[in-house]
Amino acid sequence: MPGHDGNEAAHYFEKVGLPSKIPFEGAASKNPLAFKYYNESQMVQGKSMRDWLRFSVCYWHTMRGVGADPFGGGTIGRPWEDGTDSLDNALRRLRVAFEFMKRLCVPFWTFHDRDIAPEGATLAESNKLLDAVVDLAEELQVSTGITCLWGTANLFSTKRYMNGASTNPDAHVFAYAAAQVKKVMEVTLRLGGQCLVFWGGREGYQSLLNTDVKQELDHMAAFFKMVVAYKAKIGATYQLLIEPKPKEPSAHQYDYDAQTVICFLKSYGLEKDFKINIEPNHTTLAGHCAEHDIVVAGQYGMLGSIDANTGVPHLGWDTDCFMSDTQQTTLIMKTVLEQGGIAPGGLNFDAKVRRESTSLEDMFIAHILGMDAFAKGLLGAAALLEDGVLPAMVSKRYASYTEGFGKKLAEGKATLEECEAYVMEHGEPTQISGSQEKYQSIFNTYT
Repeated sequence: MPGHDGNEAAHYFEKVGLPSKIPFEGAASKNPLAFKYYNESQMVQGKSMRDWLRFSVCYWHTMRGVGADPFGGGTIGRPWEDGTDSLDNALRRLRVAFEFMKRLCVPFWTFHDRDIAPEGATLAESNKLLDAVVDLAEELQVSTGITCLWGTANLFSTKRYMNGASTNPDAHVFAYAAAQVKKVMEVTLRLGGQCLVFWGGREGYQSLLNTDVKQELDHMAAFFKMVVAYKAKIGATYQLLIEPKPKEPSAHQYDYDAQTVICFLKSYGLEKDFKINIEPNHTTLAGHCAEHDIVVAGQYGMLGSIDANTGVPHLGWDTDCFMSDTQQTTLIMKTVLEQGGIAPGGLNFDAKVRRESTSLEDMFIAHILGMDAFAKGLLGAAALLEDGVLPAMVSKRYASYTEGFGKKLAEGKATLEECEAYVMEHGEPTQISGSQEKYQSIFNTYT
């Protein structure tokens, strides 16, 4: 089996004829191993596509995914894996990951602590193993120019966290989770991570019968306040992010959707310290359209980053597909453009190839599919905003609030008595069409 240096990591891809760099060939290309729309140096509204999109490869699905689902074990075997959870295997895998990302031409990567390094028998041993992997990651970042978008702690996989981490009824487990996060904060800082993410897959409940909801939420807030304090202590500047999800694996998860998270942060005085990392697949699990939470978070200045995936709505579970619907990507990139960008966050492909897609080529094609979809969405959203037709129609729809009594309502200066008097004077409102089909028809011209 090939060993540990960069040339030998490249061997895995060269052996099956995969290109050293994915080229841009334009929309007319039929080459599945080429970009059709993602031209990283193309300028859009004064910034390059690379800077607008800030693509990132996630380590867990891309390098650790084996095609398992709730009804069957893994189907995907990778030639660099030796079947062990050893440090040697972890280091070899990391080298291959950076070789893959270099060929894909992405600027960022993301990780969970337990994805990149084995878990030891004790916390001290786990920390030592993580440090060894991060030592190599630092070297690889320098040699490739690929940097860390964000890190996160896996506080959901082991049986230790079966009842939650920061919301666990056992204070000992809470303390263990806090210690694990402390280490992740340190290594994310070492790697120059621009954000730090918290996804609380077990931070919720299966039954209200054995749950004190208020106490658990108080404990979660206390946990986050410890994070804020330690971030200041170590001089970290990365953006703290919470990632909403309504359920799975918990029957109910406390960070249900963007509005729930915003409410939680404001309730506990954390809204200035945290923003939100939105995963569209999670948004659809909450009963919304894929772009809903991105729009809501953006409107309230809370959109920090995006996990660029989607689901299969009729399945009703978290399938983590690569997003390919350019209507969805156009709406998402419209929000990104309107807020002037997504930095320090990015578009992180928290997505996996399908259980049936087992070749190394599929890894590349899946990411190319997603990158092209968002690049095309960026172009469509830029054209939509530059033309100004739809924004003008929306503004006209709410024009009654820009003058007269409507302006007084919008400014919060009117009373119920004044509303009554206005209706008595002006009678029944005129029915005005919402013209939804007209909006959709115009929008379709940009996608």
